[in-house]
Amino acid sequence: MSIRILSTSPLVGPHIEGLGKEFPELRVVPYRSATWSEALPGAEALVVLLSEPLTETDLEPCANLRVIGTYSVGTNHLPLDHCKARGIQVVNTPGVLTDATADLALTLLLALTRRVREGEALLRSGQWKGWAPDLLLGSGLAGKTCGILGSGPIGRAFARRVRAMGMKVVFWDREGSGEAVGLGEETARRLPLDDLLRLSNVLSLHCPLTDRTRGLLSREKLALLPEGVFIINTARGGIMDERAAIELLHGGMIGGVGLDVYENEPEIDPRWRTAPRTVLLPHLGSATRETREEMSRLLCDGIRNVLKSSGT
Repeated sequence: MSIRILSTSPLVGPHIEGLGKEFPELRVVPYRSATWSEALPGAEALVVLLSEPLTETDLEPCANLRVIGTYSVGTNHLPLDHCKARGIQVVNTPGVLTDATADLALTLLLALTRRVREGEALLRSGQWKGWAPDLLLGSGLAGKTCGILGSGPIGRAFARRVRAMGMKVVFWDREGSGEAVGLGEETARRLPLDDLLRLSNVLSLHCPLTDRTRGLLSREKLALLPEGVFIINTARGGIMDERAAIELLHGGMIGGVGLDVYENEPEIDPRWRTAPRTVLLPHLGSATRETREEMSRLLCDGIRNVLKSSGT
């Protein structure tokens, strides 16, 4: 049987199985396997993960391709201009992972500032001697300033969370508009990047990885941050100069770094593994069952709609 829908993963929940009942030519095969390569010429739909980039070369054999579905919000791993030129639609999963990702960013921040990693390690080691006045003193957040790069749904959701904890919030004014960011009944200022960095006791990344944001937080930009700043990244690796961040962390200028994403994941700079004052997670931003099932539904609905609208 020919393969009409080619997916690299079974996804979470029942939705891709439901899609397979409507389109029996759906097959789940490993990314860039021999079977995957052999099926590309006949495939009308591809389903890939964020960790599975596609290039123009990958798509050259895909004479019948109508749609690519990515199990993610981000699309920086896809050749979007090439797809547009060929009339290939791209389906992603925006909106449904906003709360899950904002929750994880807050988790990283609290784990850093309250030294959760060190406290658990002390207890598990059997070396804890009991309560002490100066044991693992952390940092409070109320009254401090949180700079947020990215005023989309996730950035705004994170802002509402830290504001509820008493933090002041400012956003990077990427467009130079000067317009305030709406946060329900309240608003937050937008600032030029350098001004925001100088004010931020906490810096949280929530912008997409684009040509403009790649390397945005260079060594020079990181040096503008106040001493002791906490940096959180649940957006994309590649926005921040990781080598510079590690050096500044070791030097004591950065108070802590919480990461869920990395520049070359799943490979990471080995120095992160031994870096002090860090909390490192394996890209868990959207990893709740409810979120991943909803992502699957949204993705499969999008592919179904494209294939049905094509009249075949």
